[in-house]
Amino acid sequence: MQPVLAFDVYGTLIDTQGVTVELEKRLRDSAKAGEFSKRWREKQLEYSFRRGLMGAYVPFSECTREALVFTDRAMQTGLTDNDQDHLMAIYAELPAFPDVVPALDQLRDAGIRCVAFSNGTHEAVTKLLARAGVESHMDAVVSVDDVKRFKPDPAVYAYLRTRLEIRPEHTWLISSNPFDVIGATHAGLRSAWIRRHADAPFDPWGGEPDMTVSDLEILAERIIR
Repeated sequence: MQPVLAFDVYGTLIDTQGVTVELEKRLRDSAKAGEFSKRWREKQLEYSFRRGLMGAYVPFSECTREALVFTDRAMQTGLTDNDQDHLMAIYAELPAFPDVVPALDQLRDAGIRCVAFSNGTHEAVTKLLARAGVESHMDAVVSVDDVKRFKPDPAVYAYLRTRLEIRPEHTWLISSNPFDVIGATHAGLRSAWIRRHADAPFDPWGGEPDMTVSDLEILAERIIR
């Protein structure tokens, strides 16, 4: 049976650092903009983890905005409400990494089913992928919003399998986020870690992904083989 590939969106298909250009315009400091973008992303994920543990689910966009407000306060950057609204709008229009469309083309030509699997809502992710030129390459968009949980809760991976109607051993989670890869592996799925930065470490939890590659085109070649 052909595998089904479930691609994480933020950080795997879509470059979350794409907002840095807009931050540079407002902060007028490239180093500070890079640090702001990094801390914003880290806080966004932290808030989703904390809300998941608390059972206090909100749409992922709310975690993103709350993280933006916190980072502005922590770094004392003085962003106005208009600045924050503009940055949130930019976050909804982030670009895809350059390897995404070529890899998805290869996989589609090989008859391999690909879906987007995200913490974002179905509407937000569909619009984001459409703007980035990726949505038409996907067979479906699967959102954790349907179960009101966030990755890496086992419930979201169980829901993914239910939606895809396929056995765990034929379901691959593709992500650049180690926590997502570990969560999928723990739930019994196959996993591939996209190590987009050569110096990025993997969490030392005693297990490794089924595959580690530096980009999606290499992933597609190995999956097809």
